[in-house]
Amino acid sequence: MHLTESITDQAQITALTQEYGVFAIIWYVIVAIALWRVFSKAGYPGILAIIPIVNVFILVKVAGYSAWSALLYLIPIVNIVFGILVALRLGERFGKGGVFSFFLLWLLSAIGYLIIGFGSAQYSERRA
Repeated sequence: MHLTESITDQAQITALTQEYGVFAIIWYVIVAIALWRVFSKAGYPGILAIIPIVNVFILVKVAGYSAWSALLYLIPIVNIVFGILVALRLGERFGKGGVFSFFLLWLLSAIGYLIIGFGSAQYSERRA
């Protein structure tokens, strides 16, 4: 009896993982398309948005930090603070305010990247 319960539990977990896997792939494709446009506007090759770890390093460079500082994403707690700082700096580079940057570039990043990438926002190295 215990064996069949274990098998059905595993089947339920597998089915759940498959549903989330499809959602994750769709989400990744949306983010990659949006980042492709963001990178292109910033003068970087858009194709780098497709490569999973490289896109984080390029995003940090677009925000104006050294690519090495992307390693801060590996440190717990620090990664949250650094993610907010990258979002704020990225928004500043594209002429967006702090509220836009916090909510749409950090919390709902795919939406923010789509707005920046396909909108009228222009990239500039430094904002006055």
